[in-house]
Amino acid sequence: MNKPTALYIHIPFCQHICDYCDFPKLQYFRNFAINYIKSLKQELDSFDINQRLETIYIGGGTPTELEDDLFEELLKMVQPYTESVIEYTIEANPESLSLDKLKLMKRYGVNRLSIGVESTDDKILKAINRHHTFEDVQIAVSNARKVGFDNLNVDLIIGLPNVLKNQFKKDLENIVALDVEHISCYSLTVHPHTAFFNKGIEEPKDEYSRELYDLAESFLKEKGYIHYEVSNWSKPDRYSRHNMVYWKDEQYYGLGLGAAGYIDDIRYTNTRNIEQYNQGRYIDERETVSLEDDKTYFIMLNLRTKRGIYFSEYQDRFHEDFYEKYKDIINGFIADKLLILNEKEQRIYPSYDGMMVLDQIILALLGE
Repeated sequence: MNKPTALYIHIPFCQHICDYCDFPKLQYFRNFAINYIKSLKQELDSFDINQRLETIYIGGGTPTELEDDLFEELLKMVQPYTESVIEYTIEANPESLSLDKLKLMKRYGVNRLSIGVESTDDKILKAINRHHTFEDVQIAVSNARKVGFDNLNVDLIIGLPNVLKNQFKKDLENIVALDVEHISCYSLTVHPHTAFFNKGIEEPKDEYSRELYDLAESFLKEKGYIHYEVSNWSKPDRYSRHNMVYWKDEQYYGLGLGAAGYIDDIRYTNTRNIEQYNQGRYIDERETVSLEDDKTYFIMLNLRTKRGIYFSEYQDRFHEDFYEKYKDIINGFIADKLLILNEKEQRIYPSYDGMMVLDQIILALLGE
């Protein structure tokens, strides 16, 4: 069994909690952070990683909320694993992306930033309890370029309350004007126990959400971005290599509070309880992935992308012919222009319309 070549590290700390957020997060206190980084080091050591890694992703929370000395301690901890890494990403909020932090990241080999913008309208940002302005975003991107970063992602949320179509179009225009390499547009999900849920805010209706995605698709395509995954657009060859590991159903190490990982035939999720985590009781749930489970994950995840499913990869992994097994269903979706068959490359992938009704395609293939 091949060992994972991707590593995800979760930093749960935030200076404030955004109204929509359901990620494992904690209010930032220095003492919490000091103990947490010690526990992270112990968990990282426990994996005994002795092979080359290709991607590292440090997410959150907000990794850049760590004070500079603790942030450097984190980067030093990861440094021994970075020698052969192709893509090394850290998530950041604009207001905590200082020049000093940018220089630190550059020094330790980080080569990609993912910046949480969510909206470019200052009133909307304030309403969802974000603590930056669009000017902060512009400054952060400018400073990142000065320091030498040439691979930037920006996150936007589709369907925030009181954001009309023309404002979302303005968001897209503002972000494209920054000339970033990658744009993620995530549809608003309202989770229990979040401020949005407690306020009774509802997710956008499917029809309206589709209108917003159609707007993003046409505008970003016109600007040279490739819609390579349901929620992600990039300039040519600037897709997220790390996230493609997830979507190709490959293995990865996950460490930190609430992190998920996939090693051998085990998918696991770490505890969200900081006390348990700091006591070394990292894993909360384990799932042994059966052959049928693996087929389900493989189909569900690969069909999220424009890469899709290569028949040869499916054959090598599961020892059966994907196209022959699902031919009638596939041909029906091809006729409806929801799936596209590339005969030369022997792969199947969703059209844009197919991406928008992906659940239907997956349920049909899985016979549910």
